[in-house]
Amino acid sequence: MSVHRPDSLGGRAAIAGIGATEFSKDSGRSELQLAVEAVRAALDDAGLTPADVDGLVTFTMDTNPEITVAQAAGIGELSFFSRVHYGGGAACATVQQAALAVATGIAEVVVCYRAFNERSGRRFGSGVQQREPSAEGAALGWNLPFGLLTPASWVAMAAQRYLHTYGLAPDAFGPVAVTDRRHAARNPAAYFYNKPITLADHAASRWIVEPLRLLDCCQETDGAQAIVVTSPERARALPRPPALITAAAQGAGRAQEQMTSFYRDGLTGLPEMNVVARQLWRTAGLTPADIDVAILYDHFTPFVLMQLEEFGFCAPGEASDFVAADTLPLNTHGGQLGEAYLHGMNGIAEAVRQLRGTSVNQAGTPAHVLVTAGTGVPTSGLVLGADVA
Repeated sequence: MSVHRPDSLGGRAAIAGIGATEFSKDSGRSELQLAVEAVRAALDDAGLTPADVDGLVTFTMDTNPEITVAQAAGIGELSFFSRVHYGGGAACATVQQAALAVATGIAEVVVCYRAFNERSGRRFGSGVQQREPSAEGAALGWNLPFGLLTPASWVAMAAQRYLHTYGLAPDAFGPVAVTDRRHAARNPAAYFYNKPITLADHAASRWIVEPLRLLDCCQETDGAQAIVVTSPERARALPRPPALITAAAQGAGRAQEQMTSFYRDGLTGLPEMNVVARQLWRTAGLTPADIDVAILYDHFTPFVLMQLEEFGFCAPGEASDFVAADTLPLNTHGGQLGEAYLHGMNGIAEAVRQLRGTSVNQAGTPAHVLVTAGTGVPTSGLVLGADVA
C-alpha cells in the first residue's frame, strides 16, 4: 500500500548545477571519462569544486562505481553513496536519494550522474542476449521464447491494447514524436537539431514492432549527464538560480514486472506512474493545472500518452488530442526522441533550464515543472519549483 499523506521532503533540497557531455553516436572515450566530464561540468555550473562533494548517486546499470568516479574527478571523502535500480526508472529517484541525504544532514553536496556508451557500446535496443539467472530474469523467461526480445516489443503489447481499447490507430502516437522533434530542431545540443518531422513523416516511417514505427522509438546515445543537489540555503549563495525540489516520489504498482507487466487487469495505463503521481500531487499541494512545463520520459511515444492520463492532464484515451492541441509545453529539449537518450537525466537538466529561464525553447517564466522517469518499470518523478525566497 502506497503512502496516503504528504511527505516532508519537499523544499528541503535544491538543484544547484547541471552538466553534460556532448550527445553522440560514438563518444570515442570510456564511460568513466564521460561520467567525470559531466560531473565536473555540473560542479562548474554550480560554482563548486570536487572538494565540496560528499555524496554520489547513480544507476545500478552504470559501469562507473561511485568511488571510482570520486577518484577520477578529484573528489575526496564520501559520507553518502547510493544506486537506484530499474534502468530509466531510476532517473528522478537519484535526485530523491540526494535530496534525502541533504535534508537529513547525511551529506551537503551530492552529485547524481549517468554515463554510458549506449550506441557505440552496449545497445539496449539489441534486446536480451545474455543474462545471469535471477528472479527478475525468470519473469522475462515467460516472454522471450515467443519473440518478445526487445524493449520495443514489450511496449508494443501495451500500445496495441491501448489503441484497441480507445478505438485509435497508430497515428495517435504521431503528435508526441512531432512535438519532440520540433523542440529538438531548435536545440543545438540535440542529435536531431534542425531536423523537424511532420505527422506524414511519422506515418511513413518503417515498422519496428507493430504498432510502433521507427519514429515512435527513442535514440541510442553515447554521453553523460550530472546534477548537483544541495540545500536551498547553500544553493542561494551560488551563481545559478536554484531549482527547488518541491516533491519527489518513487512508485511500483501491483503485479509489477520490469517492462513485461502483462498479467495485470489492464494494459492501457501505467499503475506505477500513478503511484508517483498521487504522491507528487499530495506533497507538492498541486494539481495538473499548476504545471507549466512537463518533461515526460519518452523512450516510446505510447507511454507519454499514458503518463499524461495517469497524472490527470486528460481523460483516458484523450492524450493524443491533448498533445496535438499543444496547450502544455512538453519535452522542450526534444526529449529522448529528439535530444538524446540519457535514461531521463537530460530531462531533469531541461527542467532546471526552464526554471532558470535559459532553455532554447523557453516556456515563459514557469513556476512548476513536472519531470518523470522511465515507464513500464518501477519508476520515479519530480516536481521542481522556482525559488521565490
